[in-house]
Amino acid sequence: MPTFSSPPAASVRTLLTIAGHDPSTGAGITADLHTFAAHRLFGTSVITALTVQSTLGVAEIQPVAPAFLRRTLDHLCADLPPSGIKIGMLGSAEIAATVAAFLAELRQTAGNQRPGNSRSGNASTPPIVLDPILRASSGADLLPPEAIETLHQQLLPSVTWITPNWHELSVLTALPIQNLAEAEAATHALAARHPHLHIVATAGDHAQPTDILRLPSGEIHRFAGDHLDSTSTHGTGCAFSASLLSLLVLRDTPIEAVRGAKHFVTEAIRNAPTLGHGRGPLNLFWHLS
Repeated sequence: MPTFSSPPAASVRTLLTIAGHDPSTGAGITADLHTFAAHRLFGTSVITALTVQSTLGVAEIQPVAPAFLRRTLDHLCADLPPSGIKIGMLGSAEIAATVAAFLAELRQTAGNQRPGNSRSGNASTPPIVLDPILRASSGADLLPPEAIETLHQQLLPSVTWITPNWHELSVLTALPIQNLAEAEAATHALAARHPHLHIVATAGDHAQPTDILRLPSGEIHRFAGDHLDSTSTHGTGCAFSASLLSLLVLRDTPIEAVRGAKHFVTEAIRNAPTLGHGRGPLNLFWHLS
């Protein structure tokens, strides 16, 4: 399991999160930045959408103008090039396409700017983790259904990891998923279209929270977990994907990174405070308690 010890100052890396803003800090940009900090990594952020949101759910979404978002990405990364990128809520097909174009250009130049991590993705690019946030836990759509094909055609070719829950994996593959066998079959179906992807199908909202890792080789690994009876589960997917990226950048192997991210989220739920009147936030600094 990860120790979360502080690395030497000279080795501190910068991670970028591209995601929506959750004013309650349970999920989105602020939760990602907290998770990066919990792993002793420096985080930068580009907001895709503002939300009217609390622990009670998402009431309204206001996407950022795509051209403004692209200028922010270019300006920020020219000064603080990321060693890894996490993508969360996108909010619209236009923003998904904008992020995809940025990543495509990054792939063309990253090999000349920094060494890659051959254990976590393409050796010429930093690890890029997509948490395909399609719907809020309260039921609100966070990405229009018509944007799914934009993800397939433009964004997924440029990411190295994807971390859908079973519902999101079902939407991405148009396959029903009711059990582990069907989830594994769906990871193979997604890989048939995107064979380069590391796919983690998460099951944190199920009675038996066993996550599945499918490597690009086709090899399957299962990670059993404990079901925790808690209402402090807001942002578990964000924390998992941000922790996964952090551990990949810290040079964990794919299997080690998935296991470590699952442990990080489990303990963040186990040690969570009771805040708000709905699904409360995790304790992302549980190891400092």
